[in-house]
Amino acid sequence: MERREFVKSMSSIGVFALVNNDYNIALQRISDFPLIKPKCLKAGDKVAIVAPATNVADPDDLRKAREVCNHYKLQPVFSSLLFEGSGYRTKSRIERANELNKFFEDKNINAIFCIRGGYGSSEILDFLDYELIRDNPKVFTGYSDITAIHIAIQKYSRLVTFHSPVLLSSFTEFSANSFEKTIFYKEPIGVLKNPNQKSGIREQFPVRTIKSGTAKGKLTGGNLSIISSLMGTPFEIDTQDKILFLEDVAEEPFRIDRMLNQLRLAGKFEKAKGIVFGFCNDCTIKTSPPTWDLQLGDVLDKYFSSLPIPSFYGLMFGHTNEQLTLPYSIEAILDADAGTLLINEEATI
Repeated sequence: MERREFVKSMSSIGVFALVNNDYNIALQRISDFPLIKPKCLKAGDKVAIVAPATNVADPDDLRKAREVCNHYKLQPVFSSLLFEGSGYRTKSRIERANELNKFFEDKNINAIFCIRGGYGSSEILDFLDYELIRDNPKVFTGYSDITAIHIAIQKYSRLVTFHSPVLLSSFTEFSANSFEKTIFYKEPIGVLKNPNQKSGIREQFPVRTIKSGTAKGKLTGGNLSIISSLMGTPFEIDTQDKILFLEDVAEEPFRIDRMLNQLRLAGKFEKAKGIVFGFCNDCTIKTSPPTWDLQLGDVLDKYFSSLPIPSFYGLMFGHTNEQLTLPYSIEAILDADAGTLLINEEATI
C-alpha cells in the first residue's frame, strides 16, 4: 500500500498512524530532504481559512477574517468545518486533519491562513500527510497553538511556514506590514525589530540583553507551552544549530520555569546557536501567597545568562498586538545587544 493511502486509511478508522514503523521510516526519509519555500502571494490569490485547533463560527469573527483578506486583495475560501461537522468548539481530529490535507492538495488554493489558535493542533499531527504537504508547497500561517503544526511541517515536510498573526489578531499597521513584507515579496526580509516608540521617557517596546553577542542559525520555535507538550514525541522540536524563538502569554513565572527546565534537561538550549524570548504579556506572579519568588526576568536570566550563546528578551511576536512574522527554517542573525534578528534571505519564491 502506498504511504499516502495508508495515512488516509488510518485516518478513516482513527488509528494513530505513527505507531506504524513504515510510516516512521517514510517521515524520516522526508525529513532528510532539502528545504523548500512556498510561492509568494499576490493580489487575487485564493486563501483557505482554517481552524485546526479551536473552531470559530461567530459571524463577526468571520467578518474579521474577510477584512484581512480584503486588505491584501485575497480571495478567502472558508473551511466547511467552520459551519458544519462534529461539535461546536473543537471538531474531531480526523475532520480537522483531513481538511488541512485537502487544502494543501487543492491546486486552486495558494495559501492557508489559520483564523485562530486555541487548543487541539497537536491532536492532528499524526494524521497529516507530510509527503502531500511537501508535494504541494504553499504559504501556511498562524501562531500560538498552531506552533505544533509548524514544528511538525518543519521537521517532516521541510517546508518554510510562518509564525504570524492569525486572522483574529489585531493586525496593527506594524503587524500588517511585517506580514506583507514576509509573504508577499520575493526579497530578503531584512531586520526584524520592535517599533521605536516612547511614552514619555520610556520605551514602549523595550528589549533586554540577557547574554551579549551575535549568532547565526535557522529559525525555529513558537509557543513555549506547546513546545513543552511535544517533548518525548516524534514531533519534539529540533534546536540543533538553530536560533530558538520562544513566547507565551499569561503564564506565571514558576510555570515558565518548569517548561524551560524541561527543555534544559532535554539539551535543547545547549544545541541552539542563540535564543530570543518574545515579550510575555501578563506573565507575572498571580497566586497569593506566591508559589514561586522569582519574576519572569529572574527566570529567563537563570536559564539563559550562563549559556555560551547570545540571548535577549522582549521582541514583539506571538501574543502581542504589535506582531512580527517569523519564517521557520530561514537563516537569521541574532544580535542580542541590538535586540534584533537580521534575515538576509527571502522566505518565498
